[in-house]
Amino acid sequence: MEHISVPYHLLIPSLICSIGLCIICFNFKKLLARNKVSWIAAFAFFTIYLCIVGSALYDTYYYDWNLNQYDLNKDGIFSGNEINDDQEKAMQNLINDSGRNFSFITGFIFALIVSSVIYLSGSLISKNNKIKNAH
Repeated sequence: MEHISVPYHLLIPSLICSIGLCIICFNFKKLLARNKVSWIAAFAFFTIYLCIVGSALYDTYYYDWNLNQYDLNKDGIFSGNEINDDQEKAMQNLINDSGRNFSFITGFIFALIVSSVIYLSGSLISKNNKIKNAH
């Protein structure tokens, strides 16, 4: 193993979420004045999605780095005394990654569901408050 591979399918959504969160945070007061519930739901979506995809990205980098520790001669091939139980465990951690690889899809679905619940709850509460204030 010569280098750590970059999982772009996790890196790009993480960067997009980070940029989205920065935009929301820098313009928070202006955005809340317009439509408070929508921006709170958007903030929740980006935060949840970044946590899910970011943790998968971190795990991928860590498992790749951990496996590279067992390549003693840095030739990219495991041979001889490089192969042991710990190396095989590290290899399995890196290879068994379907959950991490699909986290950008499952994280999107989960974050969308949670942020939709937040949006609907916030909308109902704000409508209920408007009705109470009108009477």
